[in-house]
Amino acid sequence: MGARDADPRIEPPPTWNAEVVSAPLSAGQLLVAAPALRDPSFLRAVVLLLEYDRAEGALGVVISRPSETTVAELLPAWQPIATAPQVVHVGGPVAPTAAIGLVAVRSRDRASLPRAAFAPLPTQPMGPLLLGTVDLDADTAQVAPALAGMRLFAGYSGWEAGQLEVEVSEGAWYVLPVLPSDPFAPAPARLWRDVLHRQGPPLSLVGEMPVDPSVN
Repeated sequence: MGARDADPRIEPPPTWNAEVVSAPLSAGQLLVAAPALRDPSFLRAVVLLLEYDRAEGALGVVISRPSETTVAELLPAWQPIATAPQVVHVGGPVAPTAAIGLVAVRSRDRASLPRAAFAPLPTQPMGPLLLGTVDLDADTAQVAPALAGMRLFAGYSGWEAGQLEVEVSEGAWYVLPVLPSDPFAPAPARLWRDVLHRQGPPLSLVGEMPVDPSVN
C-alpha cells in the first residue's frame, strides 16, 4: 500500500508541544481541535461524539459554535426549554438543515420520559445526569420536567470509517472526557479554552495559544 498524503487542513504539530495521551475514541467523548487543525469548520472547535463505530464511522456535533438564529425561529415549542443562550448551535458542515436536540436528563427522572423520546449516549458512566438526544417531535410538556439542559443544533459532523482515527493520529484532535455541563456551557465560544485549561499541563498551555501561532 502506498504512503498516504498528508491532509492539507492539518499543519505539522509544533515541535514544542509535549506528547498528549488521548482517551480512547467512543461515543460520549469530546474531540477538541488541536491548533494544527486549520479547517475553518473545526478551527478551535469542541465536538461531542454522539456515535462511534470503528467499522461504520463517527458522528458528532460541535458544541462551541452558537449562531444568531434563535430556537424560537426554528422550533418555537422548544424555546422555553432551551438552555441559555437560547440560540441554534452550528453542529457541523454536514446536513446543515438537519436539527438535532441534545439534552441532559436527570437520572432519577429518566423513567418518566416516553421510551422513544430519549436516546442516551452509550458508554457514559451512571451519574446524576445522562446525556443523549431527544425526539424533537416529542410532547415538550412531557419531556421538560426531566431535563436539566437542552441545546438545539443545525447540522452535524461526520467521519467515514477510519477517517477520525487517522485525524487523531495526525494530531488534529485531542480526545478528552466530557463533563455533563459542557454541552450547555453558558459561554460556548469559550469552551475550547475552558476544556483545555482544566486538563492541566501541557494542554492548559495549548489553550493559551493565539489563533495565529506567529503572533507572540
